[in-house]
Amino acid sequence: MKLTSAKIAELLAEKACEHNHKKDGDKKNKACKQQAQPGAAQGGCAFDGASIALVPITDVAHLVHGPIACAGNAWGSRGSLSSGSKLYKIGFTTDLSENDVIFGGEKKLYKAILEIKNRYQPAAVFVYSTCVTALIGDDLDAVCEAASTKVGIPVIPVQSPGFVGSKNLGNRIGGETLLDYVVGTAEPDYTTPYDINLIGEYNIAGEMWGVLPLFEKLGIRVLAKITGDSRYQEICTAHRAKLNVMICSKALINMARKMEEKYGIPYLEESFYGIDDMNRCLRNIAQKIGDADLQERTEQLIAEETAKLDEQLATYRARLKGKRVVLYTGGVKSWSIISAAKDLGMEVVATSTKKSTEEDKAKIKDLLGKDGIMLEKGNAAELLKVIDKTKADMLIAGGRNQYTALKAKIPFLDINQERHHPYSGYVGMVEMARELDEALYSPIWEQIRQPAPWELRIADD
Repeated sequence: MKLTSAKIAELLAEKACEHNHKKDGDKKNKACKQQAQPGAAQGGCAFDGASIALVPITDVAHLVHGPIACAGNAWGSRGSLSSGSKLYKIGFTTDLSENDVIFGGEKKLYKAILEIKNRYQPAAVFVYSTCVTALIGDDLDAVCEAASTKVGIPVIPVQSPGFVGSKNLGNRIGGETLLDYVVGTAEPDYTTPYDINLIGEYNIAGEMWGVLPLFEKLGIRVLAKITGDSRYQEICTAHRAKLNVMICSKALINMARKMEEKYGIPYLEESFYGIDDMNRCLRNIAQKIGDADLQERTEQLIAEETAKLDEQLATYRARLKGKRVVLYTGGVKSWSIISAAKDLGMEVVATSTKKSTEEDKAKIKDLLGKDGIMLEKGNAAELLKVIDKTKADMLIAGGRNQYTALKAKIPFLDINQERHHPYSGYVGMVEMARELDEALYSPIWEQIRQPAPWELRIADD
């Protein structure tokens, strides 16, 4: 894939992106087509986004072509888990030096690919460009093609220099890479009328493992997982699925749309968080597949799982009822976690909309009600004001916001990719309730809210 200005504009102005659904005429795609401004990649650059989308492919070697700082600790800080190969957890980098910047890094890259093949025998090698290698003009496509011929396995260039845009653009670059080099390059051993792909599910903390058994009970086969706990070969065969199920539409919506256009595979956007959303997900998939017997079995499964879950959650619901929560996350989670919290009897008094689509915002309004606060910006100072104003009992956000919660002296729950607990599906609801209960009722909060000894002495004086 050549990353030209036209390709970047195409990815930014993705016609299936819901940001554009409520706009007409000159306003359509306007925000998407704007050139990236300094600081636009503060929440993650294009390289970061591409690696988020692709690194969960577990039997592939992911090689970062650039200075060692670009590799960072991305593999260790993200919670995507594997049921098999751990190769994806090894951080490969060409570690470019000043001399390489002057004389070029192509030879170093070629040798690195050969060494990876000889030592690790990966199913494929994904090579990520970075700002430095893009600026010095290394020909990633040519090196990868020559190395692939030499080693006899796919060597795939991922044109993802960080300066081209934000993390979301990088997600789409990752999806485009899979479409151009992987999807459709092999055939499955067999197909069934119940084959689906999961797109945008990264198996954070093993969340997907709580959902796959539900599909198995219904006789639905997940042909390809894109990309959580996936194998290279299964993504090669993804074009034979009957349905694509989008779990985070804003990230890889370009992939779903183009697979529908090229292979005739329809797609749905669903959520695995909360009882209502999980029920709706199963119903919609069964309905889209169009099998009456499958729809009947789906209703039976929902009834069984819901009854079992009501029993497991009874104690937690009694303890969590009425607790007020501020939610600060992005994308689908900005509304799906509201649904999950309401299932537990909690009240979400404010949520973020910074990374939400127009459809996400509409769902948020319905779920929050007229008194709910929608946060466009959520720096620490703003979050502290909202927490104080709403008298919130808890902050649910990404790991970087835990110190904001500590300043406010309220409990915190990590909901983003660094977390260690799965919250999706029916089993995830029980886990989420347990974590919320433990955080809210920890004895530490009563202690830290007490006046300090020196404050008591001043009051006595």
